[in-house]
Amino acid sequence: MTEPSPSSRLLAPAEGLAAALTDPARRERTVVAVLAGYVAIWTLYGVLAKSSQDLHVDMTEVAAWARELALGYPKHPPLSAWIAAVWFAVFPAADWAFYLLSMAVVGVALWIAWHLAGDYLDGDKRVLALVLLMLVPFFNFHALKYNANSVLLPMWAAAALCFLRSYERRSPLWAALAGLAAAGAILGKYWSVVLVLGLVLAALIDSRRVAYFRSPAPYVTAAVGALALAPHLAWLAVNDFAPFAYASARGSATFASALSAVGGYLAGSAGYAALAVVLGLAATRPSRLAAADMLVPATQERRLAAMAFWLPLLLPVVCAPLAGVRITSLWSMSAWALMPVVLLSSPLVAVDHRALLHLIAFAIALPVAMVAVAPGISYVIHRAGGQPAAVHSDLLAQRVAHEWRRRTDWPLRTVGGDADLAYGVAFYLPGRPSAFPEFNRKAAPWIDVERLRREGMAIVCHAADPTCPVAASAYGLGGPRVDVEISRSYFGVAGRSERYAIIVVPPRP
Repeated sequence: MTEPSPSSRLLAPAEGLAAALTDPARRERTVVAVLAGYVAIWTLYGVLAKSSQDLHVDMTEVAAWARELALGYPKHPPLSAWIAAVWFAVFPAADWAFYLLSMAVVGVALWIAWHLAGDYLDGDKRVLALVLLMLVPFFNFHALKYNANSVLLPMWAAAALCFLRSYERRSPLWAALAGLAAAGAILGKYWSVVLVLGLVLAALIDSRRVAYFRSPAPYVTAAVGALALAPHLAWLAVNDFAPFAYASARGSATFASALSAVGGYLAGSAGYAALAVVLGLAATRPSRLAAADMLVPATQERRLAAMAFWLPLLLPVVCAPLAGVRITSLWSMSAWALMPVVLLSSPLVAVDHRALLHLIAFAIALPVAMVAVAPGISYVIHRAGGQPAAVHSDLLAQRVAHEWRRRTDWPLRTVGGDADLAYGVAFYLPGRPSAFPEFNRKAAPWIDVERLRREGMAIVCHAADPTCPVAASAYGLGGPRVDVEISRSYFGVAGRSERYAIIVVPPRP
């Protein structure tokens, strides 16, 4: 009997995994196990690679909002905060738990994408579709920073899945789910308007549009979506459309400036997907006819799926300059769930099985290798330094807790001051206090200043910033000040130090 070659032995685990993922009796439980492992190993990478720093301010800001449940927030719609609120009702306020949430969102997105691919692909093609998405940085490196962009990963995938099924099947259930998913995407970030517009245009372009619009499906979708959005729309009206003002202040640009950003959006988006696309093409080696069928699919079903992919991705190229908005390639983060379907669904495309096994092995080896080098990455980040709030929030929270306990037995319920510091310190303090960034009521409309005067608060500022305590005094908030110097040590190497002011506003019962 011939001995298997060394390469065959190395590929044996990949062969077994491919067999399980293509077996109808085993594939669903296998894909859940694969995704659970994917979530676990990338979470471990995040914990190790970021162990020399604290959480990014985008994450601590969302955590602060999650402690003040509302129908909307000053910067973004509420979905990311709602999810975080549910998560931290179960898990502790700790870095590892937040990175686990970040990757759990990715796991759900990939699970939905697996079922989306299953409507158009089978066998090795479906397995390759999942592998390719696992090699897109939006589904690992970038997704570790939980924010309004990453939360769209599962929402856009779900909206595409439900819309396409509702269009093909005219099912009231899938139509209702499509409306719910589209509303969820908008509740994640208003950028999702381009998804909704793209799907509407895809329906209008499709040659079967008359039958679709004569069915109840589009009206069920619209009604359910409007109903799901109604509470937030009411909140917007009552709160003077505050997130729109924020978006306008941050993203408005001249036509020329917005147009110049389009090139960066296209190049950056293509760059993020390049590895997956190149490897997918290498595994299939499509002929010219197959490549043409990818770009202009021969069947109605595949053309609709292609339009549902391309339109949300490319509409911003046209709309952003007209709206005077500078777009960035990171905003394409949520648009890639259908990419493997576009690449692989042509019947003229065939997957080389051995190439698939190599890609499975590579997809397994990549996160393992990243975990191995993660401590070195963390050390390099430590030596390079970083934003004070992303380096010192945990240590500063410990000093704040100490200074507060020295002066009162009351629980600390609010942390104010510099926005990044207030969000970061509030996250790491016990008791889950609220944040009052920059003492700005518009940024924290849930803050009751009279309550602050009764219960007291801690104020954290950069010691060299004279405006911070002055802003507090405008509300009659002041107290003893202690200046502290914080430096983070990592493997015995001291990092950059920074001086902070801690002001304890004592309770006045």
